[in-house]
Amino acid sequence: MQTGKTIILIAGPTAVGKTAFAVKLATALSTEIISADSRQCFRELNIGVAKPSKEELESVKHYFVNSHTIHDEVNAAAFERYALDRAAVIFSKKDHAIMVGGTGMYIKAFCEGLDDIPAIDPAIRKQVMDDYNLNGFAWLQQQVQKEDELFWDNGEQENPQRLMRALEVIRSTGQSILLFRKGIKKERPFNILKIGLELPREELYDHINTRVEMMMEAGLEGEVKSLIPVQHLNALQTVGYTELFNFFNNKITLAQAVDEIKKNTRHYAKRQLTWFKRDEDIKWFHPDSYESIFQLIKKP
Repeated sequence: MQTGKTIILIAGPTAVGKTAFAVKLATALSTEIISADSRQCFRELNIGVAKPSKEELESVKHYFVNSHTIHDEVNAAAFERYALDRAAVIFSKKDHAIMVGGTGMYIKAFCEGLDDIPAIDPAIRKQVMDDYNLNGFAWLQQQVQKEDELFWDNGEQENPQRLMRALEVIRSTGQSILLFRKGIKKERPFNILKIGLELPREELYDHINTRVEMMMEAGLEGEVKSLIPVQHLNALQTVGYTELFNFFNNKITLAQAVDEIKKNTRHYAKRQLTWFKRDEDIKWFHPDSYESIFQLIKKP
């Protein structure tokens, strides 16, 4: 392992305050940030993905923010390659780099590498996505339960991205995605210090509800309306967008859509915490514990 070069990972649930914390830390360390958010990389998505502000992006260089379009295929493997390359660029001039985000699979890919899964037939991927968009989440759950019992019994039953991935893998390979998971961690040529930010549940949920209301005031409805022609794309199958597409497609009222965004974001935050709490290397702090975290980072 290469001593002296360290990735400082800032993880945690949505709306806990990761972005502001990472910008403050990067400024103090005079370094740059790699985002580990699977949606902030898309240039067309702004309000609904809680992208760093214009001032934050100008004060600290961010990688994997506004780096792709919604027409690009972006996944954990692509992120692993991208982030390792950008980390090397930062380490060529700095001893520290910050990685911040809440997409657990992307962070795992960067820290540990991914298992090799055979290439998926694009036609199968498109069919799964089209059927999901047509038939809904309950249909997706039923198909996975029927076609991949192993994943259904051991995987994430409430995550549409994971369910679609499981379905496309078993239809392409005839085997459950879980059978490809070897659990062998790759060695990285740098140190990784993992910091988790958390709040009491009720306080976090208040943050989420308030942020959704602020997003609506900032124009989220208009942003989503402009994306109606491309609502079928994988990048748009995400909280904050699917609910408003349902409103525009006359399935629910606007008030119901806003309530659904709040509820689904809370559920997403709960899933994030469950994922990150499994990693025993993460040291957990309240977002206000900046001095304690900074001292931990500077400790020889």
